[in-house]
Amino acid sequence: MTLTPPTDVPAVVETRLAHDVHRAATTLLAEAALDASVPLGATAQLRDFLVANLRHHHQTEDDDLWPRITAKAPAAAQSLDSLTDEHDQLDAALDRLAGVAVHVGEAVAGVPLTTAGTGDGAATPGEAAVRAELHDAAVTVRDVVHDHLTHEEPVLFPALREHVSPAEWQDFAQRVIATTPPVAGHLMVGFLDEVGTSAEVELVLSGLPEPVRPLVPAMRLQAEADLGILRGTGV
Repeated sequence: MTLTPPTDVPAVVETRLAHDVHRAATTLLAEAALDASVPLGATAQLRDFLVANLRHHHQTEDDDLWPRITAKAPAAAQSLDSLTDEHDQLDAALDRLAGVAVHVGEAVAGVPLTTAGTGDGAATPGEAAVRAELHDAAVTVRDVVHDHLTHEEPVLFPALREHVSPAEWQDFAQRVIATTPPVAGHLMVGFLDEVGTSAEVELVLSGLPEPVRPLVPAMRLQAEADLGILRGTGV
């Protein structure tokens, strides 16, 4: 991270960082899924984080942010409706990804996984099938997310600048934070550190509830360790 201050309004900065986290996380899951050196337990955690956060992200857009924008700019409704249609496509891809059995005790082709993968290259029951299925589903989600964001950002960023006031954005952002699923939240901190400047990350994390803020250093350390494992560089 650098010390370069944010050069755009908070709504755009925070949304861009969230999108870049989704780009990075979906790419990493697709890469890690087939890597026998990465324990399946690590990919399971990333998968669960992605499914929960992607669903929550687009649901808050559809249910809360889009209505705020169209209340001021009714002409934007058609473009935003098209983005919601793409969210529906993403939901289908996420359903498939969520359905891959990657946790201990889940059955693959009738054979329960006895471990979540050890990362030592030793085959476990069903592991090869799990990795292939997880990779295929993760690639689909990655491609849908990346394509969707290239369509969404040219529409959404100008709308955020023009039609969402700082007070409205703060209210929306607080609602998002309050309803974010508590699934591997430390990974969000780690990915934010990778995609944003220090000032941008601080802007995002400043919205965390007061009881959570002292936990950020520990979350950052855990994320660094877990992301290292997923990339094959950790212990």
